[in-house]
Amino acid sequence: MKTFKMLAFDLLLDRGVKKIPLIDGIIINQENSHQTWVLELYTSAEYEDFFNEFIKAEKLLEARVIISLPDNEPAPFAVVVHSITKVDDKISVLIKGRLKSQRKKYAEQLLAQLLEEGLSNAELLAAFEKGMRDRKLLKEQ
Repeated sequence: MKTFKMLAFDLLLDRGVKKIPLIDGIIINQENSHQTWVLELYTSAEYEDFFNEFIKAEKLLEARVIISLPDNEPAPFAVVVHSITKVDDKISVLIKGRLKSQRKKYAEQLLAQLLEEGLSNAELLAAFEKGMRDRKLLKEQ
């Protein structure tokens, strides 16, 4: 098994991207035959009902996770919320899933999208830098 620091966690929902602010997070590659990963999010208790809905529905979710370094490309996962544990006024959310095999490079997708907008060189550079910082969901994703 390999363990990594989780820096950001986003869920891709029908109504858009839901960013979950992390107090702390860890992600474990179990390195097993099923290629499963375990994600643990430590966040505010205000998200308890939100995550409980996914436990009840047993719904497969799309997630993007930034691992180890803030500049790393978000890794796409297919996940299921497994359990929630209260810790004082916070919650620990245990999520299990798989890394999606089709991983496209965010920078290349962002650049292609911005080029289609016909921006000037200075506008293109500024929009690219902002896009790489914000990591918003792109049209192709």
